[in-house]
Amino acid sequence: MLATEPVDMRKSIDGLMALVRTAWGEDVYSGHLFAFVSRRGDRIKVLTWSRGGFMLLHKRLETGRFRLPPVDAGAQVVHLDATQLAMLLDGIDVAQVRPSPPGRPPGGLARDGSSPGRGSAAAC
Repeated sequence: MLATEPVDMRKSIDGLMALVRTAWGEDVYSGHLFAFVSRRGDRIKVLTWSRGGFMLLHKRLETGRFRLPPVDAGAQVVHLDATQLAMLLDGIDVAQVRPSPPGRPPGGLARDGSSPGRGSAAAC
């Protein structure tokens, strides 16, 4: 989950944890990743619970800003999948990325990848 409003980067684990609990109503012990961007947009913190303790990742861009995805009016958070979060952390504009349509195997292939009526392909 990504905060839609900038967050004071002086907040540490306890301050961010309180924000997740009170403003978002989320369980901080769920193992989800909670991401927060600074006012200038050049810093991001990611908070998560992992096997008995909190982890806090802090990244500062030397140039440029994090490009946030589109936000619905009034939303407090944006739900990101793992790929979108990785792209955000790498500085990629998630809103400009267009996924390819989901693929499916051609109609003539068997489950093991061999053609019907033929033996399976030999390994080279």
